[in-house]
Amino acid sequence: MAAARGQFNSRIGFIMAAAGSAVGLGNIWGFPTQAASNGGAAFLIVYLILAFCLAYPALMAELIIGRHAHANASKALEQIAPNRPTAMLGHGVGLAGLIVASLILSFYAIVAGWMIGFGLAALLKLVGFGDAALWLESFSTARNIGLMSVFMVLTIGIITQGVHGGIERWSERLMPMLLLSLVGLTLYVLTLPGATEGLRVYLLPDFSKAVSPDLVIKALGAAFFSLSLGVGTMLIYGSYISDDEHLPSLGGWVTLSDVSIAVLAGFLVLPAMYVAQHNGVAIFTDNGALLSEDTLIFTVLPALFDTMGSTGTLVALAFFFLMSIAALTSSISMLEVPVAYTVENTELARSKVTWVIGIVIGAISTTIILNFDWLFGLVITVTTRYSQPLLGFMFCIYAGWLWHRNTLLQELKKNDPNAESSVFWKIWPNYVRIVCPLIILGIFYQSL
Repeated sequence: MAAARGQFNSRIGFIMAAAGSAVGLGNIWGFPTQAASNGGAAFLIVYLILAFCLAYPALMAELIIGRHAHANASKALEQIAPNRPTAMLGHGVGLAGLIVASLILSFYAIVAGWMIGFGLAALLKLVGFGDAALWLESFSTARNIGLMSVFMVLTIGIITQGVHGGIERWSERLMPMLLLSLVGLTLYVLTLPGATEGLRVYLLPDFSKAVSPDLVIKALGAAFFSLSLGVGTMLIYGSYISDDEHLPSLGGWVTLSDVSIAVLAGFLVLPAMYVAQHNGVAIFTDNGALLSEDTLIFTVLPALFDTMGSTGTLVALAFFFLMSIAALTSSISMLEVPVAYTVENTELARSKVTWVIGIVIGAISTTIILNFDWLFGLVITVTTRYSQPLLGFMFCIYAGWLWHRNTLLQELKKNDPNAESSVFWKIWPNYVRIVCPLIILGIFYQSL
């Protein structure tokens, strides 16, 4: 069954694909400013601890369920359910994850389109097409729909090629490009005046905030969301893993890759912000808080690049190229969730299914653009703040409470006969049964 569905051909292919799914725009633009605004290295230390205390166990729940079933989330949860009512509930949870993943992609494609637009604008400036560059940088309905459509076509093009030919092959190409771009930009920015202040803010801990409940909750949320948990993306990727692979170590490599890139992004973004301040660009709000997220990416950094002349245009091109890659590696996993479900439940060809679903999601994105002022924020809030934690909670409940413990152990024993005596087995089952659900409910409560 797994071979017919498609399968990752190598360990490195899976790690690149799963890390690509986890490493998105939030890692690069959100994590660094969260750290700077919440105690610097104190937040960083708490985040690193919680990434392995929450994110890794929750990730393993999705990977183990997916590999066991070799099916989409709805079928997978049905398979491990002990009775018909919980099987029906599992099917519904899988469908909910499909819908949430599609809605996340619908707003993600809009933001990713902006990244492509700013990158193309930098390229056009280099060849002297200033008016066209200005249009790409300006907020307009036509520009937003056009760039979103370009990004969706790129995502669809990869998914139509299947698991090995599309997801795995392109992840193996895009992730090294992302890492090289990130390292190169970081090394360059660190040579600029003002960068040292950014490093100081990022790396010097304010331990008075490290014990703050608010900081802990924010670090928990950052760790949970950074791994694309709760919507079935990691479960569907897990379903494409060979039975010969050792899942606990695979999950560890994915978690480590995601965390490492988020931390590395801090060495780029925070110094870049203080370089911008050194060049006369405002980086604080009126109440003294550090600017973050969309204001940072589309206002502060472009203003910084403008102060750097022709060199700034090249840096802008490299930066938005980096951001576009980060967006694409995440979007392909989101689109794969509804595509996998539809392909497995119909006799339709993958290419046709991918285009139809991609066009539907593009239509949702267009609707958001046409009603941007109220619909954009609403979709983000409903999907990421409320739906994602609750779905992640349900995956933990199925893995920890409803799946028969012996069947779960047999899944781990497929490639590790001594799994029962491993440290992972002694800790993880009870951890995902009790600790993870409580932590996720804490994140959800804080979001309310």
